[in-house]
Order: sequence, then C-alpha cells, then structure tokens
Amino acid sequence: MIEVTACLPRGPVFLAGETINCDIVFTNISRDSDSEVDTVAWSSVQIICQCTVSESRVQLPKTQVMSTEEASSTGCDTSFVPNKGERGLTVLCTKPKILFCDLKLHPGESRSFRFVDAIPTDAPPSFRGQAVKYSYKVIIGTQRLGAPTKLLRIPFRVMVMPGMNDLSVYNETEEIRPSNPFLNNQRKENSVLDIALQVMATVTAKKAPHSYNITNSKGKVAKFLLFKQAFKLGEDIVGLFDFSNGTIPCVQFSVTLQSEEQISEECRRKAGQGSAITSYVKHQEMCLHIVRTHVNLPIPLTATPAFMTDIVCQRWRLHFEFVTSISQLSTPETVMSDAGEGGSQDGGQWRGPATMDVETMVWDLPIKVFPTNPLHASSVTLLKTGSTIQV
Repeated sequence: MIEVTACLPRGPVFLAGETINCDIVFTNISRDSDSEVDTVAWSSVQIICQCTVSESRVQLPKTQVMSTEEASSTGCDTSFVPNKGERGLTVLCTKPKILFCDLKLHPGESRSFRFVDAIPTDAPPSFRGQAVKYSYKVIIGTQRLGAPTKLLRIPFRVMVMPGMNDLSVYNETEEIRPSNPFLNNQRKENSVLDIALQVMATVTAKKAPHSYNITNSKGKVAKFLLFKQAFKLGEDIVGLFDFSNGTIPCVQFSVTLQSEEQISEECRRKAGQGSAITSYVKHQEMCLHIVRTHVNLPIPLTATPAFMTDIVCQRWRLHFEFVTSISQLSTPETVMSDAGEGGSQDGGQWRGPATMDVETMVWDLPIKVFPTNPLHASSVTLLKTGSTIQV
C-alpha cells in the first residue's frame, strides 16, 4: 500500500503571479519486510480553478472551456483528469507536470518530490459570492500498476493585486539604480511578493484626508472626515464625524462596511437584475447632542478585495444611514448647584420627548480594498495546508 502525503509549506494563501511550492511524499506503508516491492506507474500534478455559478442569477455564455461532466467522460479511470468530480467550469488549468514514472518502493521506503509552478498573473481571485464562486486546488494524480487513478486535492486561496501583469516596470534599471562604490553591486530583480507589497504600501498610504459635507434638502447634517480611501485587508477604516455645524438634528447614525457583487450584463439571467450586497462590520451610535465622534471598522482578512472578471465585478463601499429629526429639539437646560455663594454651573440635563418625528437618509461612499501580505491572511484561514491519500 502506497501513502501519498502533500503539503504547502508556506501556507494556503498566495498572490497571483507567485510561485507555489508543494512537497509530496510517497511512502510504502507495508510493515511486512518480506512483501514485494510496490510500483507506482506515474504521478502528475496540476493547478486548476473551478467556477461555479447560481443558475438562477447567472447565464454563462458559450465558451471553449469544457465542463466537468464533459471532461470526466473523455477518458477512462486510468487517465489523469484533474477536474474529475468537480462542479462548474474549469476557468484555469496549468500544464501538468510529471513527477515520475515507474517508481519502485520497498516496504517502509519513502521518496520526496517538490512541485513548483507559477500562478498566472491574469488568474481570477478566490471568491465565494452569492452568485459566483472561484476556487483553487492543487491536484495530484497517482496510479499504481493495474489500478485506477486516484486524485489528491489541496485547496488554496489566491488574491489578485492589480497592475502586476508587467513586472518589468517595477524593476529599476542600472542607470537609475543608486549604487555604492564600496559594495559589489549585483543586479537583483525583486520577487512578485516584494513588488506587490511595495505597491500595496504605496497605494494604501495616508495622503490628504477627505472631507464630506452630509446634507439633505432641509440643511446640513454633519461633516465626515476619512483619512484615506484605499485600504488593505486587515486594516481599520477610521473616520471622524463632526456635528458642530449641523443645522438638522441627527438622532442616530450607522456605518456598514459592504461589498457589492455585480454580474456583467451579458451574463445576467434577467435584464433588470440588481447587485448582491454583503455586509461585514457595522457601527451604530446614538448621536443626539454629540459634537464629535468617530467610527472604526476593521476589514476582515478573509474577505475578497475588489476585482473584475468577465463574469462578475466586486466593489467595496461604506453604507451610511442617518436618522434625523424633522422638527427642532430643545437644548439641555442648565442646572445650578446650591453649594457655594451665588450658585455655580454644575452641568446640564435634558429630557427627551416621548415621540419624535424622524426621517432616514442613506449615503454610499465607495472605497478601495486591496490584498494584504499572504502570510497575514494565512494566519486566519481555515484551509488545511496538507492532505493524505492511499493508493
């Protein structure tokens, strides 16, 4: 009996364009030393990305990509069909790499191999939406002599950083690269991860704060200050509300971090089909007679950054809801303390009305969400980095 064990040593999260490494170990687990040598005919590894859609919302156009059912019926049990048993369409399939042919293992003997391949930069990201889902797997196919092929699957997550298709623009040339005459300067091209982290830090850096005056038809409600509009996964969205110059009393407000999943027009099942909204974090606060307050919304590391494919587009926004009073409210009355000569101001008190006529106004503020360091995202993922199968 041969046991196949595979694992992703760096973790299950990668950026598109990175090189993925997978360690694979074949072990003859027979304990009888007198048993015959086991022979594995061949083993091959491949990366695939499956796309599954909600048939009630999405109508895929005719493509050249075979469905799983078609691909599964094209070969017998001894051929390597990496998407056999998978649902949906295979939108990405790398070239298969053969690990070995005719591997002989004695009882207790093990052989280790490493699969190395690059994730295409134009690959879609891992995504689990309400209408569309993209999922990645490393597929390891193995066949013993006279036995059907068995598949070992290791799921992993892919994040996409825009603008990484041409890495040459990020590598400095010798003419503009600063040099040190006391060092042996050797040209070293940055890796995809290094370049992506530099781009992330640049596009999400704090620049000039953005100020927004929130008004309705009756007057000014508040001023909202956002320190930046581009964020990475795992960052906190910090904003400041200023009600000091408002002419309309604001009783309550809420801010919700939302993503919008929009299907492309040619793939929509219905012509007037709307977008699917997913809410993540919500901040709600009573703000009557409050001058200033702030909000802090963390972006989950498990969320998918903004992206766009031929089928679906994902955007991010802050959804605001303001509950304002239609009529003017009385201000707090001053309470005078009896202690001391002449009395002194001690504070204020205000008794709210039993009923209040209010109206609600909503506002959506678009923001940009980019990926983060894959190592940070790996720390919270539920994906397993390894799997085992017996052939």
